[in-house]
Amino acid sequence: MNSDIETGFNLASNMTAACSKLKRELSKAIIGQHKVIDDILLALICGEHALLTGVPGLAKTLLIRSLSDSVHLSFNRIQFTPDLMPTDITGTDIIQEDPATGQRERRFLKGPVFSNLLLADEINRTPPRTQAAMLQTMQERQVTIGGVTYALPQPFHVFATQNPIEQEGTYPLPEAASDRFMLSIEMDYPSIEEEIQVVSETTSNKRPNLQPVITGEELLNIQHAVRAIPVSRDVVDYAVRLAACTRSSTSNCPPALAELLRWGAGPRASQYLILGAKGRAAMNGRPCADFEGVRAVAHQVLSHRILPSFKARTKGVTTAELMAMIFATTKEKA
Repeated sequence: MNSDIETGFNLASNMTAACSKLKRELSKAIIGQHKVIDDILLALICGEHALLTGVPGLAKTLLIRSLSDSVHLSFNRIQFTPDLMPTDITGTDIIQEDPATGQRERRFLKGPVFSNLLLADEINRTPPRTQAAMLQTMQERQVTIGGVTYALPQPFHVFATQNPIEQEGTYPLPEAASDRFMLSIEMDYPSIEEEIQVVSETTSNKRPNLQPVITGEELLNIQHAVRAIPVSRDVVDYAVRLAACTRSSTSNCPPALAELLRWGAGPRASQYLILGAKGRAAMNGRPCADFEGVRAVAHQVLSHRILPSFKARTKGVTTAELMAMIFATTKEKA
């Protein structure tokens, strides 16, 4: 175990330095939003996807574009609209005639999903049929068109933004689509001081000049190293019981909580709790994943995977209150 901890220290120190460089670069374009930036970087170094929720105008698009500039990755943006078709995302086969021979041949025209960083902007403004086009790309990192499978470039990340579901013209993400996102990140208004700085800088001729501070290959190495960070059986057991506590149809969920939950988190949530704890350890220079790391990512991992029951909605029980009950019910040691 000592060798594992020593290895963990070495891995964590290298990744802490890389994350610090990325934070400094992003701060040139993004004012405030420090927790949001930490969560975005957590998803990045874990090799996973993230969902950002917030009202329009909070610099969600700017944040992801700035991230691509800082990591030297290809970037594409899809504006999700009610008339968007699945092929507008993945690409499509076209029939093309060879001018020299006159022969027609089928050629695959790649869609915007073929990039390292894909910004799915306002993903909940398109119907579920089009949202479902993202499922294979996010899970398997590939696209199948006409019986032919095409691999996506690596690394590949989807950072989706959505407006609050109460807004007009929005479609709730299906459970299968929500489950593909490791983290759900809430982006709030800046403070008065931060907004003054935003307004001052964005209404002048000053423009941030972002430079790539790590390469795509270095990022892949970091993602591999995150998974190599050690974690004890007790911490894994805690993460699994935390996710299992949300499943109202099982004995793992106490009756008082079960009546407030309609749907719970699946095994992918348990995986992401541990992966997130490893990523947190890497960002904070700790040699191994621990209980605190699991708790630190639990809200972002679980909040979009649990659905409150009708009783919870009528009583006005919030997701934060449900999470507090889940924490209170689940102890570190069984």
